[in-house]
Amino acid sequence: MPQPFSSHANTLWHAAEPDDVVAALGSDTVSGLTETEVARRREQAGWNRLTPRKGKGPLLLFLLQFHQPLIYILLVSGAVTAFLQEWVDSGVIFGVVLVNAIIGFIQEANALKAIEALAHTLSVSATVLRDGERRVIPALELVPGDIVFLLSGDKVPADLRLLRTRDLQIDESALTGESVPVQKHSAPLAEGTLLADRACMAYTSALVTYGSSTGVVVETGDRTEIGRINRMIASATDLDTPLTQKISEFSNLLMWIIIGFAAITFAVGWLRGESALEMFMASVALAVGAIPEGLPAALTITLAIGVSRMAKRHAIIRKLPAVETLGGTTVICSDKTGTLTQNQMTVLAVYAGGELFEVSGGGYAPEGEFRRQGRRIEPQDHPALMSCLRAGVLCNDARLVTDDKGWRIEGDPTEGALLVAARKAGFHEPHVHEAYPRLDAIPFESQHQFMATLHHAVDEDAHYVCLKGSVESLLSRCDSAYDAAKNRVPLDAAAIHAQVDALTARGLRVLAFARGDHASEDETVDHHEVKEGLVFLGLQGMIDPPRAEAVRAVAACQAAGIRVKMITGDHPGTAGAIARDLGLLRPRRLQLLFGIAPTGPVLTGAELLDLDDEAYRKLVQECDVYARVAPEQKLRLVRALQSLGQVVAMTGDGVNDAPALRQADIGVAMGKSGTEVAKEAAAMVLTDDNFATLEAAVEEGRGVFDNLVKFIAWTLPTNIGEGLVIMAAVFAGAALPILPVQILWINMSTAVLLGLMLAFEPKEPGIMARRPRDPAQPLLTRRLVFRIFLVGLLLLAGAFGLFQWELAQGEPLAKARTVAVNVFVFGELFYLFNCRSLEYSMLHVGLFSNPWVIGGVSLMAALQVLFTYAPFMNLWFGSEAIGLEEWVLILAASWITYVVIGVEKWLGRRWPGRIR
Repeated sequence: MPQPFSSHANTLWHAAEPDDVVAALGSDTVSGLTETEVARRREQAGWNRLTPRKGKGPLLLFLLQFHQPLIYILLVSGAVTAFLQEWVDSGVIFGVVLVNAIIGFIQEANALKAIEALAHTLSVSATVLRDGERRVIPALELVPGDIVFLLSGDKVPADLRLLRTRDLQIDESALTGESVPVQKHSAPLAEGTLLADRACMAYTSALVTYGSSTGVVVETGDRTEIGRINRMIASATDLDTPLTQKISEFSNLLMWIIIGFAAITFAVGWLRGESALEMFMASVALAVGAIPEGLPAALTITLAIGVSRMAKRHAIIRKLPAVETLGGTTVICSDKTGTLTQNQMTVLAVYAGGELFEVSGGGYAPEGEFRRQGRRIEPQDHPALMSCLRAGVLCNDARLVTDDKGWRIEGDPTEGALLVAARKAGFHEPHVHEAYPRLDAIPFESQHQFMATLHHAVDEDAHYVCLKGSVESLLSRCDSAYDAAKNRVPLDAAAIHAQVDALTARGLRVLAFARGDHASEDETVDHHEVKEGLVFLGLQGMIDPPRAEAVRAVAACQAAGIRVKMITGDHPGTAGAIARDLGLLRPRRLQLLFGIAPTGPVLTGAELLDLDDEAYRKLVQECDVYARVAPEQKLRLVRALQSLGQVVAMTGDGVNDAPALRQADIGVAMGKSGTEVAKEAAAMVLTDDNFATLEAAVEEGRGVFDNLVKFIAWTLPTNIGEGLVIMAAVFAGAALPILPVQILWINMSTAVLLGLMLAFEPKEPGIMARRPRDPAQPLLTRRLVFRIFLVGLLLLAGAFGLFQWELAQGEPLAKARTVAVNVFVFGELFYLFNCRSLEYSMLHVGLFSNPWVIGGVSLMAALQVLFTYAPFMNLWFGSEAIGLEEWVLILAASWITYVVIGVEKWLGRRWPGRIR
C-alpha cells in the first residue's frame, strides 16, 4: 500500500535514485497507476491546481477606498458644505471622493489578479501512463505517482522526478532565471543542490525545448515549486508607498490641528460672551478654511499626468502612487535575463587557426563585424575562421527567421547564436545546406557531450563529419588542427585550454568544433567513426549580452545616487561577466566582514543561506551582484533592504520574480518577455522590456514628486491664512473677514485654476543630478514649513489689515469682505509663480514653459472680476463691487508676497545650511 502523501512533504526527490522514488510513491513504470488508485490519491492530494487566495469582496474593496485620512477630510468638507446648503460645492466635493474611490477600486481589483494568472499556468495537457496505456489528460487530473512522458514543445504539467531522459533540454528561465535551456538527466544529486542546479527534476510550467523524457509526478498543485511561489505572492506585503505614507501622516496631523484650532476658536468666543451659534459658524468657517479640499484631487491628477507622460516613454503604470515612488527609489534590484540582457545568446569571440577574433553586434539581428587585435577584418580572408563558422551552421538544428517583429530563433538559443555569427561572415544557411547537404546525424547526448552531422560536400564530391560540443569531449578526439591558412598542423591542446580559460573568465559559454573525413560510400555515421583522428576547427564563445542602453541606464542611475543590484538564477561566472560590463562590480569587504569567500565579487544563493538576519542586512549593503538565487531569497533580499529604510524597486519578468515584485515598494515587470504572473504582480510594466526606460521613469517620478510638493507648498498657506484670519477676528471680537461660503469659493476655484496648473510643470533642469530623497525625510522640509507659515502670515496681514482698513473708511461689511477675498485669491496667484520652482525664481524654469499656468491665471483673474461685479455672484457669495483704490491695495499686498518669497529663496541659495 502506498504511503500517505503527507509523509513525502519534505522528501528530497532529487537526491534519491529513480527506482527508489517510484517505489516510495507506490507507482509502476510498466503499468502506471490504476484509475481506482488515482481517485484515492486525489482524495488525499487534491486536484493539480493552485488554490486561489480568498480576497476581499467587491463591496468591501470599494468601501475601503474611503478608509483614508484625506478622504475623511473631504467627507467632512462635503458634510459642512451640505450643512451650509451650498449644494453645488458639496456636490463637487462628494464627486471628487466618488471618482477617487472608483479609480482606486479598479486599480486594486486589477492588482489582485496575480494568483489567478498563476493558476492559468497549469491549464495544459499531459501524456500519462494509466492502467498500462498511454493517455492524454488535462494536467488538472494528475496525482503524485503518475508516470508522465515529455516531448519537445511540452509544458511540464507538474513537478517531476526524471526517470529516463534522451537529449532532454528544458527552458526554466521563468522559474530560475537561467538564460539558456538546461541539460537534464536522471542521476541523483547531492541533498544540498539548489533548485536551479537540480538537473534530475522538471518543474511545473517549464518548457521542454529538446529531447524526450519519462518522469514520475512527485508534487502537484500548491505543493509544486510554482505553488510555493504562489504562497509567497500571497504572503508578500502590499506596502504603502512613501508618498501615501507621508500624505497619511500629514493628513492625520492636519486633521487634529484643525479640530484643535476650531475648538479653541469656539471656546474663546463663547467665553468672551459671543453666542454659541455664531461661534459654531466661526469654527465651521475655520475648519472649512483649513481643510485643503483640492489636495486629494490634485494628488490624483498630478499622478495621472505622470502616468500619461510615462506611457509615452513605454512605461505603463498600474498603480497611481507608483509614479511618485519611482522618483524616491534608492535601490533597484534587477533580474538579469531579459531585463539587463537581451535574452538572446550572442557569439562574441571565435578562436580559429590560432587566432582570436572578436565579433560585434548583439542579439539575433545578423549585424556586426569581425575584428582581430582591434582591427576590422574580412572573414573571407581567414579560411580557418570560415571553416569554424561553417561547422556551426552545418551542425545545427535551429532556424534564423525574420518577420515584422524582427529577427528571432526557432530552436535552441545557443544554436541560434551560431547561425547569427555565420550570417555576419556572409554565410546564408540555405546556400550552405545546398552545398553541404546533411546525410545523417548523431544527436547531442549528455553522456557524450557532442553533436555530430554527416555531410556531402557537393563541390568536392566527398563526405565529412562536423562536430560541436564541449571542449573536453572534442579535444580528446582530435590529433590536429588548422593554422591560419587552413593547413593541418599538430594539435596544441595547452594553447586551446588557455583560450578556453580566457573566454570563460569573461563569462562566455564556450563550444568547440571539429571535423573528420568519412568514407564516400557510407551515408551513415556512428560513435566509433568520430572517436579519434579529427581536426580541431576552433572555439566559439557566446553570452546573453547586456543591452547597450541598459549600460547607460545603470550609469545614469548610479549618477543619480540610486544603487543598482543584479539578482539572477544564472551561473556566477556569467553573472559576474554581465555585471562587469554593466559597471556593477566594485571591490568589497565581504571576506573581512563575514569570513566568507564569495565567488569573486559575486555572491551565490548558497552563500547567503546560513547568514542570520543581522549579518544578511549588513551584507546586502556591501554586495551588488547575486547569482543562483532562489525565489524566496529574492523576497528576503527585498525585505532586508526595506528594513534598512531603502525604497526598493524590483524589476523582473519571470514567475520566480513575482513575490519580490509584489513585496517591493514598486515592482517593475517586462511587457514583451514578462510572464502574466509578473505583470499582474507589478505596479509598472515596461512595454519595450528596456531597463533604460527605468531611467526615464525615475526622472518622471522625481518630477511628479516635485510638482506634488509644489502644490502642497502652494495650497497650505491659504488654509493657514484663512484659519488665522478667522481666529484673529474671534480673538479681536470683530466680524468675520470672510464667510464659509467665500472660503469654499477661494479654496475650490484657486485649487482648480491655479494649483492644478502646477501638475503640468515640466521637470526642472538637473533633476537627475540630485541624490534620492531620504525615505525618512518628511514631506515638507523645515525650510518649506517656514515658507508656508511666512506666506500664511503675509496673507493674514494683507487680508485682515485691508478688511479693517475698509471698515475704518466707513465701507460696508460686504465690500470689506470682498477685498479680503481678493487678497487671498491674488496673493495665491502671485505666490503661484514663486512655487513654479521651490529653489529658484520662475525665470529659472522659463516664464512661458508651462502655458497651463498662464491660462489658469488669466481665467482665475476673469472669474474674480465676475465674483466682484456680477450681480448673481454678489447674491450667491455676499460680495460687492470695489473701486480702483482697492485693487491697487490688493495687488500691492500680493506683490509684496511674491517679492518676500523671492528674497527668502535667494537667501536660502546663498546660505543653504542655515534653513533646511
